Amino acid sequence: MLIDTHVHLNDNQYEQDIDQVIQRALDAGVERMVVVGFDRPTITRAMELTEKHSFIYAVVGWHPVDAIDCTEEDLQWIEELAAHPKVVGIGETGLDYHWDKSPKEVQQELFRKQIQLAKKVDLPIIIHNRDATADVVQILQEEEAGTTGGIMHCFSGSVETAKQCIDMNFMISLGGPVTFKNAKMPKQVATEIPLEYLLVETDAPYLAPHPHRGKRNEPAYVALVAEQIAELKGISLKEVAQITTQNAMKLFAIN
Repeated sequence: MLIDTHVHLNDNQYEQDIDQVIQRALDAGVERMVVVGFDRPTITRAMELTEKHSFIYAVVGWHPVDAIDCTEEDLQWIEELAAHPKVVGIGETGLDYHWDKSPKEVQQELFRKQIQLAKKVDLPIIIHNRDATADVVQILQEEEAGTTGGIMHCFSGSVETAKQCIDMNFMISLGGPVTFKNAKMPKQVATEIPLEYLLVETDAPYLAPHPHRGKRNEPAYVALVAEQIAELKGISLKEVAQITTQNAMKLFAIN
């Protein structure tokens, strides 16, 4: 049994074949999926999917790229949704300095507000980090985000940064890039970080693992991520599936 801890089944790329995509995931042993909403349309769709499928859960928050569009009403709505029994986290939030739609200070302010919200509603926080590691770590420390903890989503940093995040009560989640031949750091992290701090995800429809790289990703492929971790650690796929699933269920308080 596997849990895809971060998937965007609410993406328009699945409009035509969502039922088949979900069935392929179930057939591949992916028994639970956490769908992440990061703006009004994707949050609404994530909630619809949780109502339709017993094995789908939602994370709700606001993406840093679109921080400039987020209003106080949006944050209030996210807080209200957090009371829903199938909402298991706040996010994805964080910092993204690759795109320049939202100024850094706007992103940072919204990031802090969502950490504070996660602490208020007592849910783990799911962190998006692109080209902003030092600022992400600093804000997590300053806001004492370790009181709720959460996930460093699709982690691409160093072993040292991973350990820093683990010390702040964050899990390290690995996705498709760990299967890429040239992805030295994700492979190092998979090898050196103990399994009890690791999660698996797809971030589908993005970042498809080898041999599907460059194509549309889907949650069934989380098995390929788990297989790569097992190979790097020299342990069985069964053990990786078992421990990462236990980790996810504990973090998200899923029975």
